[in-house]
Formats: sequence, structure tokens, C-alpha cells
Amino acid sequence: MDPIPSRLCAPLLPFAFLPNKIIPKMLCAGAIAGPPEPMGRVHSTGRAWLSVTRGGPPVDFFFFFYTCALPCDGRNATSITMDIHRSLEVLNMSIYAQSISPCGKYLAAGNNYGEIAIFSLSAALSSEAKEESKKPVVSFVAHHGPIYAMVSTDRQLLSAGNGEVKAWNWSDIVKKGCKEAWGRRPPYGSSLQVPEINSLQLNLKDNSLLMAGGDCSIHMMDLESGTFTHEFRGHTDYIHCLALRDQLRECLSGSEDGTVRLWDLRNGNQVQSIEVHKYEECNRPQNGKWIRCLATDSEWMVCGGGPALTLWHLRSVTPITVFPVPQCQHQVMFYQDLILSAGQSPTINHLQISGEMKTQIPCIPRCIHSLLINEHSSEHKVLTAAGSSHCIDVFINFGYRAFSLTFT
Repeated sequence: MDPIPSRLCAPLLPFAFLPNKIIPKMLCAGAIAGPPEPMGRVHSTGRAWLSVTRGGPPVDFFFFFYTCALPCDGRNATSITMDIHRSLEVLNMSIYAQSISPCGKYLAAGNNYGEIAIFSLSAALSSEAKEESKKPVVSFVAHHGPIYAMVSTDRQLLSAGNGEVKAWNWSDIVKKGCKEAWGRRPPYGSSLQVPEINSLQLNLKDNSLLMAGGDCSIHMMDLESGTFTHEFRGHTDYIHCLALRDQLRECLSGSEDGTVRLWDLRNGNQVQSIEVHKYEECNRPQNGKWIRCLATDSEWMVCGGGPALTLWHLRSVTPITVFPVPQCQHQVMFYQDLILSAGQSPTINHLQISGEMKTQIPCIPRCIHSLLINEHSSEHKVLTAAGSSHCIDVFINFGYRAFSLTFT
């Protein structure tokens, strides 16, 4: 191959920094292919080898370098570099959070790059929908780091991840505006400490917002004044999930420390602590004791993570049903007479209260981080599943995947 004139080349770009056994798979999948002729080509210019040792046997890596020839359509090297960079980002994208607009026509999704994308469900579900209808109508960078949690009020979309909660007006978003309405940071113990926020929960009865994450505490914020009114302390490790027990004005929290704790929202006192992993039927020591997901239906709770996904009777603190799901679960919810769950497998589990697996629905993401049902609009009622992919699967009757939205 003749050398490429330097004036036609972009700077050297790292194509992959991956274990050598993965590289062939990535290349075959077309993770980064050059633009088709006559647009231009991606040329290999070299490779490096590196052996990394960290508390175990060395791991070999290959480091490939690529240069890009300037395409004939006039795009410069910088634009090609940006295209390649974005292709790699999409390839490694994870979507952690979703939320539905108050009108039920829009879906918001937040990813590991701090970006929020807004999809039009009404357009995607239309009988005249095209491929463009399944792409974002608007997207913007909202946080400097992953977005782990999102909820919507009747006027605003709230997002969190890097220690701060931000608000975005839905009226601006649907007009393709992305101006931040406000931002709040809980009163952390150290000004240098910026723990992530893993979960947000709206309490509509007193117009407050609950948030929890890396500082092992739950913070309650008054949405009217923007002030923090309570801090619930007790967990000894970071908190993964929150759920409301509305009738008793209680909040449930699941943590890395292996406990589910119940809190009185009126005074912030801890009501109960359940050490799930200490119940023999729930314990799976090979997976750890962390609680990743929980949901409550007043008298009942279902939770999982390291321990088996289990249905509990809260008043008697008794595990009633252990579900036959071997993988660690990241999401769970009550739906009609079923329990829906998903986690470290590309499936959504439809479980009966009695413990039987009714069905498993295949998904595109290999690992599912977010499940959401649109309850705001009967016309656009869908189940959406997002995780370790740039695709968000959409289920119309919940029994099969109808199509996928693409976070591009």
C-alpha cells in the first residue's frame, strides 16, 4: 500500500484498547469501518502490545492506530475524527435511566456519557412511522458523567448522576430547548466528596423529592422551595434503589450493605431493617449480599440483586416466594397480577405471584438497567427496556418486542 500523503490524514486515532481475544469479534461486527467508496478509507498505520498486571496474571492488550484519508465530499479530518469517536461511544453506550413526559407522548433517556435524548412515542407508534421516527427529536449533554436516575413532575424532567439533581422544563424540551431550569446538590459531609445519585423518587403527597446514592444517606428535598428538609441515615454502604409505601407514608431503600430499610417520611426515623441475605432461602453468597432493586405494593415487597428475587410480606417480615431467576436482577415492578423483572440477561421476566415463570421476553441489551411503563397515556401505553446498548426496546402488548428506539 502506498503511503497516504500527510496533508490528507487525520491525527493518529486509537481504534481499540481491548483484550486480544475480543478484537476479532469487534472487527467482524464492523465496530469501526471506513466510509464506503468514494467517501474515504480508514487505514491501519500500526499497533502496539501491552501487558498489564494488577493483582493477578498479566492481561495482554493490542493497541491499534488508524488514520483516516480525507473523503471526496469535502469533509475535513476533524469531522471524520468526530464521526469515529461517536461511533465508538455508541458502541459502548449504556442507558441507565428513563422517564415519561406528563402528556405521555415523549420518552426521555439518560446514558453513561451524561446525555439526555428525547424520543417521540407518538411518532414512533404511528402507522406511518419511519426509521427517523425512532431516533431522538432532541438530545443534549446534561451532566458531567453518567445519568443514573430520572423522574418527571407535571412540569419538569429531573435527572441525576454526579451528585447533583437538575431540572429541565418539559415545555422547553418539546420545543428542542435544553436550558437547565435549576440544579441542587444535597448537603454532603465534605465539599470534596461528590457521590453519585443512584435513585430518585417523587413523593406527590407532600411535593418532595427523595434521592439516594453514594453517601449512604437518603435526602429529602422540598420541590417548592428547593430546600433539603430531612436526611435519613443508617445504611453502611451506598444505596441503589428507593420505593414508596404510600399508604403508611414510608420509604424503602435497598443498599450495597445487604439491607432493605423502611423509613418514616414524617420524621426521618428508621422503622425497620431487613437483612435479606441472612434468610437461607434468599441467600446466594456467590453473588454477594447487595440489594439492587425493590418494589412495594403496600403489604408486599419484592427485592433482589445478589440475593434471589423474593416476594416478602412486610408486616410479618417473611419471605413468601423465591422466584426461579438465577441471574442478578436490576429492575423489578408489580404489574397487574404479575411481577416484571430484568437484569443480567437479555430478557424480561414475567413472573406469577405464586413463583412460576409465565414467560421470558427477549431483548436487545445484554444487561437491562431500566424498565418503564408509560401510565400517562392509554394511547401510547408501552413497556420500554434499556441497558447495555444504544437501543431502547419498545413492547406494545408486553409480550414481544415491537421495535427499538436508537440513542444516536
